[in-house]
Amino acid sequence: MALSVGDPCPDFSLPDDRGEIVSLEQMKGKGFVLYFYPKDDTSGCTLEAVEFGALKPEFDAIGVPVFGVSPDPVKKHGKFRDKHDLQVRLLSDEEKSLIGAFGLWVEKSMYGRKYMGVDRATALVDKAGTIVRLWPKVKVPGHAEEVLEAARQMAADA
Repeated sequence: MALSVGDPCPDFSLPDDRGEIVSLEQMKGKGFVLYFYPKDDTSGCTLEAVEFGALKPEFDAIGVPVFGVSPDPVKKHGKFRDKHDLQVRLLSDEEKSLIGAFGLWVEKSMYGRKYMGVDRATALVDKAGTIVRLWPKVKVPGHAEEVLEAARQMAADA
C-alpha cells in the first residue's frame, strides 16, 4: 500500500452505482469507510458487499458511510447492486485514480498468468480526512465486522 495510517485521504470525486458523484469534499466532517475490491459479481466481492450491506444500519447509526470502490463502470455497479440487493454505495474508479493513489493497482498472478488488478484493502477515514486504520490484503469473512468495531471506536473517540 502506498499510503499509511496518519496520511490524508487522497482527493477523489467518483460516480456511484446511480451516477451520483461522491467526493472527499462532500465527506468533510464525516468519518467514512472505503473498501477496495477487484470486480463486481465475483464470489469474494459479492460476499464482501453483502456483509458490509448487512451492517449498514449499524454504520449509519454511528454516522460512518461505507463505499465499495472498484474499476467497474457505473452501469455494471448498478446491475451488481440490483442482482444482489446491495445496501452499500459502489464507487466507479474506471481511471483507477483513487485505487492508484492507495497503491492498490498491482500486478497479480493466477495460474501462472500475470495481470494487473485491484488488491483487496479497506481504509477507515476520520472527520478530518485522515486515514486512521488500514486493512491490506483483506480476507473477506468477518472483515466487515472488524471494520465496524474500528469505526465505532473512532466515533466514540471523536
